[in-house]
Amino acid sequence: MQATFRFYAELSDFLPPGLRGRGGIYHFEGKPSVKDAIEAQGVPHTEVDLILANGEPVNFDYHLHDGDRLTVYPAFETINIAPLVHLRERLLQKPRFILDVHLGKLARWLRLTGFDALYQTDLEDSEIAVLAVCENRVVLTRDIGLLRRKAITHGYWVRTDDPDAQIVEVLRRFQLEHLVQTFKRCLDCNGDIRQVDKAEVWERLQPNTRRYFDTFYQCEQCQKVYWAGSHYAHMVARLKHVLGFENADRVRP
Repeated sequence: MQATFRFYAELSDFLPPGLRGRGGIYHFEGKPSVKDAIEAQGVPHTEVDLILANGEPVNFDYHLHDGDRLTVYPAFETINIAPLVHLRERLLQKPRFILDVHLGKLARWLRLTGFDALYQTDLEDSEIAVLAVCENRVVLTRDIGLLRRKAITHGYWVRTDDPDAQIVEVLRRFQLEHLVQTFKRCLDCNGDIRQVDKAEVWERLQPNTRRYFDTFYQCEQCQKVYWAGSHYAHMVARLKHVLGFENADRVRP
């Protein structure tokens, strides 16, 4: 038996070049679910937000029939498709993320721009899946196989391997540009940063830091101390360059 599949927009990134932008024939036996058929063709289910079978919306558990025509669409962040079908619960307004071992620099970028980004180099794929479900986190990865784990409901395959381009890609994909709040999270542990009195951190400061700086911030989790030292101007300049922020007020503690 066979069914015709057509994948739209960025879902074509997962297909062989010859199948991008047009329909392809999928051969099958029995009654596989549309979810299994989609992933068998290389597209992770986490990237799919709408499936039409013969023009009607269906869920992942729809079983294929001979002659079916399937159209598969990516996540619509700007279009409300609720009247059609919900393939998964909607994201929080400001989503939390968990990143695989390949995305350490992206994790720091997300933290720098104020987003909750869990990243540990010793996490196995199974542990990432469990944490994503238990803590309601979006999985960001360069490993398509990770997104095929059944437990993961929200995930995104980061297309580029350039960290500067990755942060722009993720902010645009989830439309988070207006939620950026720089210098609000610890770059080392992901904890929240709060302003503290100089006296609270006095014993942890070097003599020159005590002499020349008066405003300090501290991570509530790991207790790391931050201040606007010589590195601060460089970080601000890079934020503005990479993110394209013309307004200086967008980049500040």
